[in-house]
Amino acid sequence: MLNVIIPTFNEAELLPCLLRSLQKQTFKDFEIIVADNHSTDATRSIALKAKARVVDGGLPATGRNNGAKAAQGEWLLFLDADVILPPDFLEKAIGEIRSSDLTAASCLISPLSERKIDKFLHGIVNLYFRMTKKIFPHAPGFCIFAKKEIHQLVGGFNEKIKLAEDHDYVLRISKLERFDFLKSVRIPVSVRRLDKDGRFNISVKYLAVEAHLIFLGPICSNIFNYKFGHF
Repeated sequence: MLNVIIPTFNEAELLPCLLRSLQKQTFKDFEIIVADNHSTDATRSIALKAKARVVDGGLPATGRNNGAKAAQGEWLLFLDADVILPPDFLEKAIGEIRSSDLTAASCLISPLSERKIDKFLHGIVNLYFRMTKKIFPHAPGFCIFAKKEIHQLVGGFNEKIKLAEDHDYVLRISKLERFDFLKSVRIPVSVRRLDKDGRFNISVKYLAVEAHLIFLGPICSNIFNYKFGHF
């Protein structure tokens, strides 16, 4: 069984779209676990109404880890509340993971936007993901598949890291088992942070984050003032 784990904080606006897309999946052998960080809106009631299991969350790393602790299946899928899955997404992804004998996987990204600049920026990110996957793998935290066994073996997400804990997670996994990007699917993702903070500002910040990861290692302070749930 697959456990779909969604960390949330005040996601009443977008969570229903993701939950509806999960209900429409052609692959049915999964359970939804929402790890909620004490939302003050209707997030929890929305999740419960959709028959998701709700556990206490925190920042993304804590939420994902808490969801994984509650998971009973062999596979984990970490999503964020602002993605939407095509109906055959899980069927294609699980099929490729099994046929390719992967222990962990992610997929390239597509913006939920028709703006040329958004398509260009996401294309650059995808190119970088492909170029670095063998030597310094990355993965967006809004879509990571991992066997529960390997998740437990690496100790889950590092909750001391303030930013880019998703990249650290797959880097540690890749040193033990095979990680790759799926070819059969892409994950459509919201551009709300780009809209909120500005495309130029986000691009500069992510370049600085990458430089820190390469030259200084994991980001364990709030040096970048990156606010989760700030939309």
